[in-house]
Amino acid sequence: MALTLGAPPRTAPELRRPAALLLARPSLLAAATVLLVCVPTGDKDVTAAVHVTAADLASLALVALTALDLLRGRTPALSRTACTLFGAIVLAAAVATIGSIDPATSLTGFVRLTQVFVLVPAGVLCALRDRTDLRLTLGAFVTAGLIQGVVGAHQYLTRTGASYIGQPIRAVGTFGALDIMAMSTVVSFGLLSALALALAERGPTGDRRLRLAMYGAAAFLAFPLAVSFSRGSWIATGVAATVLLLRTDARLAVRSAVLALAAAVVLVGGLGLGASGVTKRLSSIGSVSAAPDQSVSDRYDLWATAGRIWQDHPVSGAGPKAFQQLRDSHAPLRLSSGSDAADATIGFRREPLLSPHNMYFLVLSEQGLIGMIAYAALFIGLLLGCLRRARGTGLAALALLTWVMVDFLYADIGGTTTVLTSIVLGLAARSALPAGPGAGPAAAVAPGAGAS
Repeated sequence: MALTLGAPPRTAPELRRPAALLLARPSLLAAATVLLVCVPTGDKDVTAAVHVTAADLASLALVALTALDLLRGRTPALSRTACTLFGAIVLAAAVATIGSIDPATSLTGFVRLTQVFVLVPAGVLCALRDRTDLRLTLGAFVTAGLIQGVVGAHQYLTRTGASYIGQPIRAVGTFGALDIMAMSTVVSFGLLSALALALAERGPTGDRRLRLAMYGAAAFLAFPLAVSFSRGSWIATGVAATVLLLRTDARLAVRSAVLALAAAVVLVGGLGLGASGVTKRLSSIGSVSAAPDQSVSDRYDLWATAGRIWQDHPVSGAGPKAFQQLRDSHAPLRLSSGSDAADATIGFRREPLLSPHNMYFLVLSEQGLIGMIAYAALFIGLLLGCLRRARGTGLAALALLTWVMVDFLYADIGGTTTVLTSIVLGLAARSALPAGPGAGPAAAVAPGAGAS
């Protein structure tokens, strides 16, 4: 008789428990999507081509579960407003794909756009049924931010990060130099989520320990964000935090600004943490128009290139993924061939500039006026809805959406953290849009309704 080692086989009820848990709380898959972004991808260039990550698979599982629940009538139908906003994105991408200069290539872009801006946000919208679901997802953002923040701070302090001004001090977390903006994105989302969770616990009925823990997490994440040397993330986080604080309490916003300035003076000016690069990077923000550095100059040229492509294809654009094919024929001669990337793992590489580094110009050039109208309706509709309806913990959605909209002024989708944009849009839709027809009591409760 053979001897079987290890744990006894799991019984049918034991196997059904995880599935039952996911069916009861599908927001677990939204939280898993956020956390799985932290899984290292090695030295693969995740921005140059289609690259499926563990987080993408989790997001698709969420979409599949949501579709199954919708078919079985377990999830309320999406509201008419949500269907209109998301449907307009699908329509614009479909029209652009049909009229593309290369429909076969654009088809992959259509699938990606549908995933990022429609399917996953709709899945998150349906998955967030009560305040517990919202806190679970925001907690995942905070946890992911802390993971990346610890790794990034260690990289700066031990000089094992990506190259910046000739030194290996740039914090990039687990993403590496080929996805240079990813860590700052995750840390920014974690900081804003922690701040929103802390603010929601103000007042006599709030949880003091949770409030202090979240304030502490937000304060810690400010350091790895600083040593990411990402001007775009700094600006987007500053604007989003300001909107969050003003929407919560204007007097608190003033006090927080004074406290943040004092802390910056002590940490950078007094202790010298990050001073070698932060001050230089800060000073460069004011010179982006008068004396831009090479990275800023390249962005301006890429924006101009996108504008020229749009002039040739004004209505429906050149098609998803067409920018990289038309770039050389429309770009000025002074545009760099690529940007430098270097760390101890990949050595030195020259990465091509394959997008305009501005989501709005990318949509304009690849999807034309039809696409711009659809995306403007989505973003503005969600923003106005969050400003009007979100409260308490739900204000996190307002802050995160603000971050995305500001960041899209000098960045676009691409890389490992793209799926996080989908989660943010789903959070914003849950706070901004009314519940669908036939919604039960849980679905009818706004995410911040139970918060102080």
